[in-house]
Amino acid sequence: MKGRALLRVLPLLVLLLAPGCATNPVTGGTDFVLMSEDQEIALGRKLHPQILKQMPAYEDPALARYVRSVGERLAETSHRPGLIYRFTVLDSPDVNAFALPGGYIYVTRGILAYLNSEAELAAVLGHEIGHVTARHSVRQYTTATTTSLLGAVIAGATGVRAAGDLASIAGTAIVRGYGRKHELEADRLGAEYLARNGYDPRAMLRVIGVLKDQEAFERERAKEEGREPRVYHGLFATHPDNDRRLQEVIAAAGRLGTGPARDGRDTYLDAIEGLVFGDSEREGVRRGNRFYHLALDFALTFPPGWRIDNLPDRLVARTPKGDGMLQFTMTDLNKRIPPRQFMIRRLGLRDLRYGEAIRLGELEGYTAIAEVNTAKGRLPLRHVVLYRGDKALVFTGGADRSADPFRYDADILRTVRSFHALSPEERGLARAQRIHVIRATAGTRFADLARNSPIPDHPEAQLRLINGYYPGGEPRPGERIKIVR
Repeated sequence: MKGRALLRVLPLLVLLLAPGCATNPVTGGTDFVLMSEDQEIALGRKLHPQILKQMPAYEDPALARYVRSVGERLAETSHRPGLIYRFTVLDSPDVNAFALPGGYIYVTRGILAYLNSEAELAAVLGHEIGHVTARHSVRQYTTATTTSLLGAVIAGATGVRAAGDLASIAGTAIVRGYGRKHELEADRLGAEYLARNGYDPRAMLRVIGVLKDQEAFERERAKEEGREPRVYHGLFATHPDNDRRLQEVIAAAGRLGTGPARDGRDTYLDAIEGLVFGDSEREGVRRGNRFYHLALDFALTFPPGWRIDNLPDRLVARTPKGDGMLQFTMTDLNKRIPPRQFMIRRLGLRDLRYGEAIRLGELEGYTAIAEVNTAKGRLPLRHVVLYRGDKALVFTGGADRSADPFRYDADILRTVRSFHALSPEERGLARAQRIHVIRATAGTRFADLARNSPIPDHPEAQLRLINGYYPGGEPRPGERIKIVR
């Protein structure tokens, strides 16, 4: 009976999956896809504003023009030159680059800090252009959708509930496999576009080396700080630079080049002069255990050793052992109600205990203990609300259930009471750190540069990383190198 049910379902599958043959722009062959080019472009157009809402564009028109000019030259020699490509530098310290369907390509200012030539920038952009020209997102979407449809239809026809799960697992494996294949294909195409534009395709190997070093350092630092590492998603981060297949595609692309390859190191270093490194002024700046926000005009001091994570909508500080935390957010005030009522009505807190009114200078507030649901169960946490103009400042913190839940209460209250408007001296500290390019002398050493650097943690390692000298080596006399100040 189940075999007959499957036979009955096959014609339905044919009807569902029939409308999907398209010419592959790269190979010229026929691909089975479930999205037209117009739909692909429309999807990218829809997602682009959502990306910019999460990560705004970096405000440097000259740098944006430079990145766009490099990307457009590569795109003009790609397999889909008729697309209008949009290249955006995102204001994010994360090391990343990615592409959306239809020609929307993004690089973060974080990744730009670690590149050292125009050829390396072209390698990153060429890789992402390769994803677009080969329509990888469309092909992965088709794989996932086809597998999902197949699993759902089989499960419904046979009555075997596990069939859908099996199809889902198989679909995940297929997509992951295609992803690895697609990354190598994107590198092959990127290397080809580099060669067509006079760059040495081996710049891709240099990028891999730099980003592998950065990834190793980031993973170690993330482990120390008890958080997830922020690493580049692409093949650069998953393949060694001696990968045989990658060496083969780069060698093949190198045969396409004519004449001496250009590197563009000086042009690139000129373009990133003044690039923000680390926290941006827009999101606020961390310096040790202190946090400064220029636009919002405030500073906070956290307990020594606490790790501060500056997220787009909140600050989260964690104890060195990871057994306590403090979260700070700001939200609009819309009604003139007492701070205690704000806790109850806006924060949804119940059974407030040990409540008392507090005042911090001109700021009126209230604090209390209330239990809330957390990832570690229902815990009693310290809550503080302070009114500042038309904003409510909300602090929530405590310890986990493993010991005294109030053992960090004094630290939390000290942090709350450290809130204040920026002093004239602190306004300078609230400025973002920036990359500057200098020329090395015979006596230039990274250890000496690190001693005078404002980079708060591992300054020597970070200076080595952004200059391609990690973990050892010193700059040559006369070489242009990047510092942070």
